[in-house]
Amino acid sequence: MSACSFNISFTADTAVVLEKAKKTVESQGGTFNGDDQRGSFDISVMGFTVVGSYTVEGNNLAILIDEKPMMIPCSAIESFLTSKLN
Repeated sequence: MSACSFNISFTADTAVVLEKAKKTVESQGGTFNGDDQRGSFDISVMGFTVVGSYTVEGNNLAILIDEKPMMIPCSAIESFLTSKLN
């Protein structure tokens, strides 16, 4: 399992972006907990678990992936989340 971090810039209201994130994670059977400043999430991908957390820094969502399958590159996770949140 590997870790990675990245930022996703957004222009919408923070609450709207986090609601999209929550719906995306939960629609895949994961859990999403947090508020408009920080939180955590986990989701099962191909039988493996991706575990991460976020903090809101202005109009940026700072994502830290604590645990992920080695076969899924950080860039794939970043691209997927960016496409769902913007």
